[in-house]
Amino acid sequence: MGEQRVVIVGGGQAGVQVADSLRSAGATGPITIVADEAPVPYQRPPLSKDYMAKGGDPAPLPLRGGDFFAERDIALHTGRAVVAIDREAREVDLADGSRIPYDALVLATGARNRDLKVPGSDLDGVLGLRTLEDAERLRSVVETARRVVVVGAGFIGLEFAAAARSHDIEVTVLEFAERPMGRALTPAMSDWFATAHGNIGVNLRLGEAIATIEGAEGHVTHVTSTRGHTYPADVVVMGVGVVPATELALQAGLEVDNGIAVDAHLQTSDPHIWAVGDCVSFPSGHAGARVRLESVQNATDQARHVAQMILGEERSPYGAVPWFWSNQGPYRLQIVGLVGPGMTSVVRGDPDANKFSVFVFDGDKLAAVESVNSPADHMAARRLLESGRGLTPQQAGDPAFDLKAYSRGA
Repeated sequence: MGEQRVVIVGGGQAGVQVADSLRSAGATGPITIVADEAPVPYQRPPLSKDYMAKGGDPAPLPLRGGDFFAERDIALHTGRAVVAIDREAREVDLADGSRIPYDALVLATGARNRDLKVPGSDLDGVLGLRTLEDAERLRSVVETARRVVVVGAGFIGLEFAAAARSHDIEVTVLEFAERPMGRALTPAMSDWFATAHGNIGVNLRLGEAIATIEGAEGHVTHVTSTRGHTYPADVVVMGVGVVPATELALQAGLEVDNGIAVDAHLQTSDPHIWAVGDCVSFPSGHAGARVRLESVQNATDQARHVAQMILGEERSPYGAVPWFWSNQGPYRLQIVGLVGPGMTSVVRGDPDANKFSVFVFDGDKLAAVESVNSPADHMAARRLLESGRGLTPQQAGDPAFDLKAYSRGA
């Protein structure tokens, strides 16, 4: 099985990891990555954090070293788009008219920014942040901007807001929901971050969405909110989430359900096609439902799993414990597990000292842990959730309880 022809659509974290894992496991057949972005594959997470911060490195971080693809005999085609999948012939069609045959096809098409159509959204100075091109454009205007409005208080929006504050820019964040990062965090952690961003000078407006964007001579000058308030802006950054890139899958007749639908082994409705990363909807044993996760961990762990499946060396369902991180100015948020409705939480540490964790329980079972500037808690929580070793709410809330030693016993 190691001699199969493998084609990977997408040059992000997931796609590159599939190729790397295949070669590392001994695959000898042709491996081809086709990526529609022109640059050599790079890391996306730093684009909204270190790349934007004052004194940050303007050079993108590559996913692998310069000689990696040649040394591993991986054909990398950048700046070329796959436009169709011929499932019967087992070939992919490229925009330039060429075709590439495959025995196994991996879709790692990622996601794209969600469009928010409001009056004025086509003005100059209204930008998104997803790709290196987006980041380069945004960085160039941030260096001269005085006032920025960010639409959306999710991870990307708040990461950028904190980075913009490092440039002494006046930052307003508009969020239609009543708390920041509300889909991912417990109310306790959301509320803490609302206060924390205020402490670094971010004007966070909750329960207030954008209504219109106004401009002069084709460039944004201010925005008006759904509450009728006006906020001056040299730049408006749209951070209202992403949608999975499922166009290829739909064109090929594959099942789609909030992403490319795969089974517990990450296989699509076609046995020769797999999917990994941000574009994928999969049955999660941790969530007890079908989910789509956007994280480096999920992308790389799914990629490793699919490589083993293609080689015939893995038969177990995908079951990696999900974890995430987000750097927002002086606050490093780390999460392991998934927070669900009706769960209870216990705080460990000192929120006033910007160093604490929220342990989340589904009944008496540990389901997730959110940590701020507490990497030791995060690593202990990962060990506990990966091993399945129990932890009670009383233990979590007891400052004298040796969490680190207990987790190592797992």
